[in-house]
Amino acid sequence: MKMLTTQLTGLFQRIATSEEENIEETARLLAQAAAREGNIYFAAFGEMTSIAVNAQFAAEPFPSMKAWTPTVQLTSADRVWIIARSSENEEVISLAERLSEEFIPFSVLAAEPASEENKLADLAYTYISLKLSKGLLPAEDGSRIVLPYALAAMFVYEAVKMKLDEMLLGE
Repeated sequence: MKMLTTQLTGLFQRIATSEEENIEETARLLAQAAAREGNIYFAAFGEMTSIAVNAQFAAEPFPSMKAWTPTVQLTSADRVWIIARSSENEEVISLAERLSEEFIPFSVLAAEPASEENKLADLAYTYISLKLSKGLLPAEDGSRIVLPYALAAMFVYEAVKMKLDEMLLGE
C-alpha cells in the first residue's frame, strides 16, 4: 500500500508540474462555451467514461457539461473535451479530425506525451498528457502493474474544473 501511495503521489506531482499550463489553457478553452451559452461536451472513451459520469452526476457537476454522442449536433459556441486512454485510438482520432474539419475547438486528455508522432496532440487546441506509459509497480515476474489511467484523468479533471470555476466566478 505504501508503494502504491508513493507512486500515485509521484504521478500526480509529475502531471501537476509539467501540465499546469495545459490544464489552465484547457480550462480557458472550455470556459468559452460556458460563458457563451454553449455546451461543453465530454467525449470519453473506454474506462475514461467514468470521468464524464462524474462530471455529470457529481455533488459539484461540471458547468455546461453534456455527454458527447456521435449524433450530437455541435455549434461554434460548443467545446469538446476528448478524454481517452490512448492517443492512438482510431475512433478518437476520427472524432478529432472531424472536429478539426468543422472548426470546433477541442482539448484532449490522453496518456502519451505530446510529440510530432502524436496526431491528437497536433490536432487539439490544447493537449494534456497523463504521463503514464507503464505500470507504476513492479510485479514479481519483472513486468509492471497498476495502470491508473482513470484515476490520473480524474486528478486532471479536478484541476481543470477548479481552474474553470475560478474563471467563471471571476476570482
